[in-house]
This record gives sequence, C-alpha cells and structure tokens, in this order.
Amino acid sequence: MDGTVTAQALGQAAHDLSLWGLFLQADWIVKSVMIGLLIASVWVWAIVFDKVTSLRRANKAADAFEDRFWSGGSLDDLYSKEGEEPAHPIAAVFGAAMREWRRSAGQAGLMGGAKERVERAMAVTIGREMERQERWMIFLASVGSVAPFIGLFGTVWGIMNSFAAIAGMQNTNLAVVAPGIAEALFATAIGLVAAIPAVLAYNKLSTDLARFAGRMESFATEFAAILSRQTEAAANDRAVAATTAAE
Repeated sequence: MDGTVTAQALGQAAHDLSLWGLFLQADWIVKSVMIGLLIASVWVWAIVFDKVTSLRRANKAADAFEDRFWSGGSLDDLYSKEGEEPAHPIAAVFGAAMREWRRSAGQAGLMGGAKERVERAMAVTIGREMERQERWMIFLASVGSVAPFIGLFGTVWGIMNSFAAIAGMQNTNLAVVAPGIAEALFATAIGLVAAIPAVLAYNKLSTDLARFAGRMESFATEFAAILSRQTEAAANDRAVAATTAAE
C-alpha cells in the first residue's frame, strides 16, 4: 500500500467526525483511556445519586425522630421503639447513649466516668455513622483531580500517533491532520466530562455531610445534658427522701 492509497483511506475515514466515529478511529490506548473515563463518569453519577438520596432520607428521618424526641414522651418508650434497632444515624446516637446510660443507672449519677462513657459512646457512634455516609467520597475526589490528567495522557498519545502518521504520509493537508487531532482531543473532553461533575458533587456533598455531622453532634450534646439533668434530679430526690427518713 503506497502513501497515496493510505492518504485516500484516511481522507475517507476523516469524513466520520461523529463521537462514535472518533472513538472507533482512535488508537487502542486512547480507546482504553476513553472507556475508563466513561466508566468512572457513570460511577460518579451513581455515587452522587446514592449520596443525595441517602442524605435526604437521613435528614427526613432525623426531622421525624427529633419531633418525637422533643414531644415530651418517655425516653424509655422511644428507646424501645427506635433506639434498640436504629434505622437512621440520629436514632443510632440516641440508642448508644441510652444503652450506656442504663448501664450506669445504678451509679450515683452521670458524673465523672459515667458521663464520659455516655459522651464517648455517642462520639464513637457519630464517627461510625459518618464513615458510612462518607463512603466513596474519596473516589469522587480522586476522579475530580485525576480524570483531566488521564484524558490529557490520551490526548498526548493520540497526537503523537497522528504526527507519526502525517510524517509517514508526508501530507499536511488539513483534511488529513484534523481527524487525528480531533480523536486525541476527544479523550480530554471525556476526562473533563468525568471530572467536572465529580468536583462539583464532592464540594456539595462534603458541605451537606459536614452539616449533618454537626446536626448529630448538636443532638448528642443536648441529649447528654438532658440525661445529666435527669440523673442529678433523681439523685437529689433520693437525698431528700433519705434526709426525711432520717428525721
């Protein structure tokens, strides 16, 4: 096959500048880069959908739980209904505190070590629940930072192959040069398509997760104060009863 036939074949292929045509004409390494970036992009959107859905569900469940919590009902009844087998993060924090509080019920109050154990139990539960909520966030951050460079690698590789083919054909006609350059730049475009949503989603989800973590920490602080007040009041009642009995 001489240079003229090769140039003509390349010129015919150059007419297909659709996205699918650019993909089919690309080098196998560039194709691998494109496929990998497309898979990463689909995975990013799946993670975003899962995180948005789970956060919305967790906030909705937290709203309903806090309404019941602040309604003035019995904490023991609420624990038996939601704390023993928690279905959402705030209920898990509540259940952990109640379990530790019940273990310490025979002590003289939520002072010293008992109070610290309750607070530690809630802190550990918050950390565990946030670890579940933050799963796959590192993947979003990685795609957002690495995908453009992977796409750039595909572009550089494609341009190198295009220049090598041009040099071999000794033909610098734009109709011959343009398809190869377009194929190469397509890899960068796919890299940006994967990276931009990943960065935006990571920033938004990180803010929402931090806000939800703050919500759980606020609930834990308020609940610890409630338990402390109730135990101190019970201790005072026992002291008054003991004094009255002694008199």
